[in-house]
Amino acid sequence: MFEQIPATMKAWAVKSPAPIESVPCPLQLVEKPVPSPKAGEVLVKVLACGVCHTDLHVAEGDLPVHQPNVTPGHEIVGRVVQLGLECQRFEVGDRIGIPWFRYACGVCRYCRSGRENLCPNSKYTGWDHDGGYAEYVTVPEGFAYRIPARYKSTEAAPLLCAGIIGYRALLRANVPAGGRLGLYGFGGSAHLAAQLAIKQGVEVHVFTRGKDAQKFALELGCASAQGAYDCSPVPLDSAILFSPAGEMVPNALANLAPSGTLALAGIYLSDVPSLNYQDHLFHEKTVTSVESNTRQDGEEFLRLADRLGITPTVTPVTFDQADQVLKWVARGNIDGAYVLEMPS
Repeated sequence: MFEQIPATMKAWAVKSPAPIESVPCPLQLVEKPVPSPKAGEVLVKVLACGVCHTDLHVAEGDLPVHQPNVTPGHEIVGRVVQLGLECQRFEVGDRIGIPWFRYACGVCRYCRSGRENLCPNSKYTGWDHDGGYAEYVTVPEGFAYRIPARYKSTEAAPLLCAGIIGYRALLRANVPAGGRLGLYGFGGSAHLAAQLAIKQGVEVHVFTRGKDAQKFALELGCASAQGAYDCSPVPLDSAILFSPAGEMVPNALANLAPSGTLALAGIYLSDVPSLNYQDHLFHEKTVTSVESNTRQDGEEFLRLADRLGITPTVTPVTFDQADQVLKWVARGNIDGAYVLEMPS
């Protein structure tokens, strides 16, 4: 059944990037036109949108402005309400997920070699294009995902960035079978990566400043949880830094066993202090970064999450609390992920 689509919608917009605790807050509730889907795009009515740390970087200006007054949000679950020309993958009424990775050119050397996440012409939801802190959003249908039926919309939302990025970070961290993995920072992405690693037989150790987050990690089955700068109770084969704090890098490297790998999972990282070659890099240690994800990563992760029963821990909040929720994210110590829930 087709529904009437309004001409305008409520949306949050980054009016002028600034610290989220500033007055006035950079995120403001505004009226925007409901977007029309272009050829190959679908219009989606938003049901839920996860609140990601990257949204905070967009609002505060850590990431350069790509679209003035952009609407953040890229962990979007919604229902297709209109098809653009040439669309054939989805139908009106389908529930789909919209992630951070919105577009790749498909013709550059990175795209043609299976590394579309490195495409120099790539575009991103909630940064280059209005995202899910709104009632409606468009997406190229080739960059959206089908949502496994077992998940409620609020549960599925964090899978679309926190989950997928955590999965790619695990791949980049080169965790050996039955190995020991350190996770630095324990928010939305880390708590999903921890579940996935544990279910695959990996021993997980968590390093985070929040006492509640440490308790949460232990409840999920992690082997230990300690302060962000503590020594590891065991040498680590691999580690993932989810925190944007570059000053945590030396300790993460020092905790690695010989031939260990540290994956830096964030899109933004503050400056890394000086490293000592003997203490931090010797013994064939590897440092690698994570840049977005490929669509193959997303499809693989969603299948794994469904099969292994990966369950995001979410705190639903109302749409009109978006500015307040970003302040909570900035203060840290999150159990799982916050998700904006749209009124029905």
